[in-house]
Amino acid sequence: MNKNQISIVFKSFFVILTVLFSNSGNAQQNYVIDNSNHFWDKVQFGGGLGLGFGSGYTNISVMPSAIYNINPIVSMGVGLQFGYLYQKDYYESFVYGGSFITLVNPIPQLQLSAELEQVRVDTDYEENYYHPGFSDAYWNTALYLGAGYRTGNVTIGARYDVLYDPNKSLYGSGFMPFVRVYF
Repeated sequence: MNKNQISIVFKSFFVILTVLFSNSGNAQQNYVIDNSNHFWDKVQFGGGLGLGFGSGYTNISVMPSAIYNINPIVSMGVGLQFGYLYQKDYYESFVYGGSFITLVNPIPQLQLSAELEQVRVDTDYEENYYHPGFSDAYWNTALYLGAGYRTGNVTIGARYDVLYDPNKSLYGSGFMPFVRVYF
């Protein structure tokens, strides 16, 4: 390296250091320690209930959940799911598991969501003309991406399971409407 190249390198290095240290002085902030607990002020509880009855058919589901509002735009939370399904002369099924959910509100009326759900499905099929009685137990994973219209604490929308497989998924379709309420 000749003298001019060394001079240019050192001048550039000096300019970069000067800029870094001048900005770091401006970026320093005074932090005040706040010992009060505001965690619970940002938590909302909600969930869903489902009841379906028909001729020899019963579907009951309870899905409590809680979210933490990180800021006015982003919330994250967890949920539980319990379900019971019964079809006379065909099957009886118990579903239980949990989920993680992220909600994003880019504007107050629009809510985008991503929810990872893991549930256990235990089903007993009754013996009938078409097949012998048997039991089936498996874990089902779903990743729902959704969007909805939000007004106050209520959101109405639709979500889609991007992992949907008609041969393995719990539900008959990957597309699912929802009503979400948090208090």
